[in-house]
Amino acid sequence: MSAKPLIFAILASWGIAFFEYCFQVPANRLGHQIYTLPQLKIMQEVITMCVFAAFTFFVMKEKLTLNYLWASLCMVGAVFFIFRPN
Repeated sequence: MSAKPLIFAILASWGIAFFEYCFQVPANRLGHQIYTLPQLKIMQEVITMCVFAAFTFFVMKEKLTLNYLWASLCMVGAVFFIFRPN
């Protein structure tokens, strides 16, 4: 993609974001009946991190470093705290 004009990268990025929002908006409307807004936000971040890590590894052919592990552990902590009973 680096050899192509910038407009291709912009359109590809917007296309991915549009596809993501087509799922996210209805899911949040339905999910808010079961989960709180902070719980929905944490779920979105965890899903985004998983998709980004897979994209980085499989499409961009980059190595997954320990930073991904540490970030994932932080996400696990966030999930624990946001879903635990008060």
